[in-house]
Amino acid sequence: MKASINTVLRNVAAAAAAAIAAAGTGFAHAATAAEQPSVVIVHGAFADGSDWAKVIPLLQAKGVKVTAVQNSLASLADDVAATRRAIDNQPGKVVLVGHSWGGTVITEAGAGDKVASLVYVAAFAPDAGQATADLGKDLPPAPGITKLTVDKFGFASLSPAVLKENFAQDVPADHAAVMAATQGPIAVKAFGEKTTVAAWKNHPSWYIVSKNDRMIQPDLERRFAKAIGAKTTELPTSHVPQQSRPADVAKVILDAVAASK
Repeated sequence: MKASINTVLRNVAAAAAAAIAAAGTGFAHAATAAEQPSVVIVHGAFADGSDWAKVIPLLQAKGVKVTAVQNSLASLADDVAATRRAIDNQPGKVVLVGHSWGGTVITEAGAGDKVASLVYVAAFAPDAGQATADLGKDLPPAPGITKLTVDKFGFASLSPAVLKENFAQDVPADHAAVMAATQGPIAVKAFGEKTTVAAWKNHPSWYIVSKNDRMIQPDLERRFAKAIGAKTTELPTSHVPQQSRPADVAKVILDAVAASK
């Protein structure tokens, strides 16, 4: 009987040790997950957060927490405030992603300590004290930006035909029609509002150049990438590589996440 009791006690002790070890492994996994940066994505003009619907699940499949900001596009200050709220609501560090106009937003909003790195996707990257409208004046205007429709309230949008031809020419026509219907018009005055800081001066940056962009001159995008010292990827896409080449865009963001742990 004594031998039997000793055997039981040894088995209980072994089980307890195994449980403690398993719990420790679980805690380690939880700590690793907590240490991985979240991704906050800032959409551009003529779009909303759904513009990133093809990239988000690719990031989530890798265990990355993703938040897409919904910009009002009423002013730079409003969009910066929305982005800062999203950053502050994350549990730890943040990889901040901006597309197009969203690049100006992350340049202003991303200066804080919670931001680990920046990813610019066919995006403006102004210096402190610059307005979006100031950028690239020495280059011919991109074709699409000359075809905006401005309403009586001062908000600019793209007609479905212009969006298909200049914003998303490599996206299927039926999907481009949905993009036109869900686009966010932007207040024209926002393009004249100046940044006060340049977050890229204090954070490592990645940049995706869209080689067939008709909304921002590709050469201007290359100029931005060089000026901010970004790790640069060029894709043969329209202004919306997140729509036409989501896996390639997700890879760049994941590279930033991996480098920012």
